[in-house]
Amino acid sequence: MSNSHPPASDTAVPDRKGLLPTLLIPAFVSLLAVSSVNVILPAVSQDLGAGTAGLQLVVSGYALVFGVVLVPAGRAGDVMGRGRIFVIGMLLFGGGSLASGLAPDVVTLNLARLVMGIGSGLLNPQVAGMIQQYYIGEARGRAFGAFGAVIGVSVAVGPVISGGLIGWLGDDRGWRASFLINIPFVLLGIWAARRCLPASSWHRQDDPGRDGEHDGGETGGGGASRRSRIDLDPVGMVLLATGTLLVMIPFMEVSAGAWVWGLGAVGIGVIGAWVAWERRYRARGGAPMVDLSLLAIPSFAYGSLAIAVYFLGYTSVWIIVAQYVQAGLGSTALASGLVGVPAALAGSVAAAVAGRRVIRVGRVMVLGGMAVGMAGLLASIGIIHMHSHAGWSPWWLTLTLLVLGVGQGLVVSPNQTLSLADVPLDYAGAAGGILQTGERIGTSIGIAAITGLTFRISRSSGWDAAAQAGLLAVVCAIAVSAAVAAIDLRLAARRRR
Repeated sequence: MSNSHPPASDTAVPDRKGLLPTLLIPAFVSLLAVSSVNVILPAVSQDLGAGTAGLQLVVSGYALVFGVVLVPAGRAGDVMGRGRIFVIGMLLFGGGSLASGLAPDVVTLNLARLVMGIGSGLLNPQVAGMIQQYYIGEARGRAFGAFGAVIGVSVAVGPVISGGLIGWLGDDRGWRASFLINIPFVLLGIWAARRCLPASSWHRQDDPGRDGEHDGGETGGGGASRRSRIDLDPVGMVLLATGTLLVMIPFMEVSAGAWVWGLGAVGIGVIGAWVAWERRYRARGGAPMVDLSLLAIPSFAYGSLAIAVYFLGYTSVWIIVAQYVQAGLGSTALASGLVGVPAALAGSVAAAVAGRRVIRVGRVMVLGGMAVGMAGLLASIGIIHMHSHAGWSPWWLTLTLLVLGVGQGLVVSPNQTLSLADVPLDYAGAAGGILQTGERIGTSIGIAAITGLTFRISRSSGWDAAAQAGLLAVVCAIAVSAAVAAIDLRLAARRRR
């Protein structure tokens, strides 16, 4: 498969100012569902009488189906039209939000959350796919930078919005409102999609009746688009979805017992079967769900691995900090959410600024962001240590975590821009799904391993020692991620010689 492809035409999107908000607002709302749910769990438990297992599924069920759906959804968008899958995802997400807000019991709530997760998994790869399809060069970097800023803001305001609604409306109405508030945004997103998405985004890639609209994905990537009418590759979709699910379950259900790790081993075997199937499918002349030659593109392969390891560490930070503030310092859930707001907002600004410069600076920006993030984490460890031994105010963490947020803004969106730069547009959605699936799997492993370590130390040595140990483990994970990014940078320098 050739790595070269014609760039998207500047005339492909008649109203680019309308396109990016249309993509980012639904993505923002779907990501709120990830960051806000921890705040509402006590209210859900009280209102619905839910036990620990039911509450755990409220969190893990959404994350599981979200991670499982990403790559198949990306390929479905590549083949069937990204606009179509984007709107279907919004409809499912909105329907799941409505059912969640009206749920009479925890079983209904969990089923509704699964529907929300499917919808979110469908729509998110289309955002990356359409940015890749309709923007080029520095404009693409700025668009991915805006996507990163949206992620940062959603992480910051999600817990604050949910906590505010519970404080305003009470426990029983407040947690329901945190779901129902999604619905107006979904309706607005569907209206905007019909109005602002390019005509080519609503059609199959091989559809000859496309109003003559031109974009980079219609001619790039060899003949895959011409075959895509019949090459959705359902067997590949089922195999990869099943394997991903089995690999993720042990890390999200660690309390289930030793037997659950057998599922992970089976999952690895299923993924091996998927690789064999994709190779055979391509050898027979088909267009597989994921063309495995994508992994021969160094920028994509190393970028995917680097971000998966980065998320293995980074996403545990906010769980550790929240538990330290609440269990260790005795503060409220809202206070623990507010500690992270400066970091998330700083990360959003940094992501937007980085998006304008990432094409010129390259992978050095990602490495620099990782270094800044590690410095912020080490400073946070120092603050916790000095609070324990010298009585320093723990609220200095807002400043050190802000440094971490700046580093985050220089890593995630720039890495996505650089990792997808050489990917043919026929596979832009599937490739974006692979990146996000790696992030989800890394998140699952990191939360299980690093927070598990943190909780064990807290029981024996208290939360000051536990938070320091947990954050140091995150530093180690980011250091490994930086080593992977450095290898990619060195190989790229050799290729330019």
